[in-house]
Amino acid sequence: MTDTHSKRTSFQGALGAFSEEAVRILVPGSTPVPRPTFEAVVRAVEGGEDPWGVVAVENTLAGAVAEAYDALEAGDVSVVGEVAIPIRHCLLGVKGAVIERLREARSHPVALSQCKGFFARHPSIRAQSVYDTAGAAQEVAAAGVPTVAAIASRRAGERYGLEVLEADLQDRDDNQTRFYLIARQGGSPKSGPFKTACVAELENRPGSLHQLLGVFAARGLDLSHVASRPAPSPWTYRFILEFGHATTAEAAEAIAEAKTLSASLLVLGTFPAWRGGAVPPAP
Repeated sequence: MTDTHSKRTSFQGALGAFSEEAVRILVPGSTPVPRPTFEAVVRAVEGGEDPWGVVAVENTLAGAVAEAYDALEAGDVSVVGEVAIPIRHCLLGVKGAVIERLREARSHPVALSQCKGFFARHPSIRAQSVYDTAGAAQEVAAAGVPTVAAIASRRAGERYGLEVLEADLQDRDDNQTRFYLIARQGGSPKSGPFKTACVAELENRPGSLHQLLGVFAARGLDLSHVASRPAPSPWTYRFILEFGHATTAEAAEAIAEAKTLSASLLVLGTFPAWRGGAVPPAP
């Protein structure tokens, strides 16, 4: 196993964020390095400042994290691993705060979208978007205002000295977020099953998406994730595709044909598919 104890791993957010937990799972023993944005994480890895980075890419309630995919596509990095972790949100306030007197709850917009039921039950509490869950907890602790709370992890509350006013705010108990591990260069995963993630831009003509998806269907490859993003030209789109495969040769053949049907196709990486349980060590 790679010695990671002297290594650094970037993640988006402040210490105490769910992304920090993903860092500890994906690159055990490394030093988590907080960054303000997904772009900053990618730049730190791309420039060699940090060997690894962790970015949240998908949530079971909120769907794809568009900003993360945009940063990955714009950067010169590769996806080399993944993990999904349970997300349990807590309402965190300063000492003496009570829910009945709250006027504002701060968190990352993706986290807020996972707690719609809570805001429906408490219409007097305004949802306020900030750049990070743990960052919201840090801000609330620093301000010391009893009418303002944060929605973040219990770990974040403990780190910044906040009290849990209510636990398990998420709309579903099986709420999970999936994270990618990124590096400057792609590894050579040794054992399957594998996944490959790519971004394809198609010509604006009838049947182009159908033809592209047929490449994977014809080979019996499972498309585990499909999402669209705006392309540079108005009313054109890029498609984020992620598919599972047993061998790297299967992926190479599918990608080669998919490229012939695409205006452009960028492979984000091939990596071991996470199926629960142990996570392969960082390459």
